[in-house]
Amino acid sequence: MGHEEAVLDAAERFLRDEVAPKAQEIDRAPEMVRWALDGLCARDLMALRRPMQYGGPEIGEEAFRHFQETCARYSGTLSFLQTQHQSAGSMIAKSDNEALKSEYLPKMGNGERLVGIGFSQLRRGGPPVTRAAETAGGYILDGHVPWVTGYGFYPEFLVGATLPDARAVFAVAPLSSTTAGEIGCVEFSTPMKLAAMEAANTVTVDFQSYYVANERVCFIREAEWIKNNDQINIALQGHFALGCAQAGLDILGSVAEKKNLEFARSAYRKLSEELAECREETRLAQLGVALEVATEERLKVRAWAIQLAVRCAQAAVTVSSGAANSIDHPAQRVYREALVYTVSAQTPQIMEATLARLAR
Repeated sequence: MGHEEAVLDAAERFLRDEVAPKAQEIDRAPEMVRWALDGLCARDLMALRRPMQYGGPEIGEEAFRHFQETCARYSGTLSFLQTQHQSAGSMIAKSDNEALKSEYLPKMGNGERLVGIGFSQLRRGGPPVTRAAETAGGYILDGHVPWVTGYGFYPEFLVGATLPDARAVFAVAPLSSTTAGEIGCVEFSTPMKLAAMEAANTVTVDFQSYYVANERVCFIREAEWIKNNDQINIALQGHFALGCAQAGLDILGSVAEKKNLEFARSAYRKLSEELAECREETRLAQLGVALEVATEERLKVRAWAIQLAVRCAQAAVTVSSGAANSIDHPAQRVYREALVYTVSAQTPQIMEATLARLAR
């Protein structure tokens, strides 16, 4: 078994055999989310793209996306939480701040260092809501971060704040209570009430003249960086929706066999074939970024994955009948998770492509 295959096999066994049976509990209870997160940490699965010089395993893009899809299949809440830290690890690995990399990266796979992210606000038009100003030895942060997941799980997060010249500084900031003082103040909301993945503890963060030293700065990116990054990630983010679609099909297939419904088996076969086609098109579209595959084509693939997640979730609801309206039913959970993957990392282009597919 090769290096990447061994990593994916360990992840698959944990997610399928231990996480999946507790997915309903993980969906509702932060203490169960902690249990699942600890399980990934114990297997050193929290920094899968970490360079080998910092501990590896530095798996390739395709293998990593397979992991993300698998995680989304078995627990949307765990998938949503862990990917924040995986993203932070990948970003820190690209930093020129060698001291920061040496301090954080060796400890990010096993959970000794856990870091969330908070920079989706950079997508918003109009005046920046999270601002940074350069000062002696660092930056002063002010403003609002509307969405940070992992409060109570991640002690820190990688925040993106806009400089006066429209560039963005990314720095490690606390995701736990601090007090007002010479370095300023950081305040957190209570965890949001959400329709799905609430147990991952998403909060808002407010900075008031908070000083972050250069030692905590990951990098500074050019203006419009996030828009360029979103273009690269159009198809890539679709793997979460594909995992959700597979979760819906798992339920559909199981109920079809339990109730001996041939029409449900037929639906399962047809949707499974479509999922395989969409997965392959998603893979090719992501590879095509380097080959300059048209943005329009990648948007169509992403919209397809989103719609397929919703359709497979609805199929799970349909075959489960009235029981699916119970908050304790797996089909209910997967249906709500499909909502999240519909809007995650959404841009106006993705919104337009999704609506175009729905309205065609």
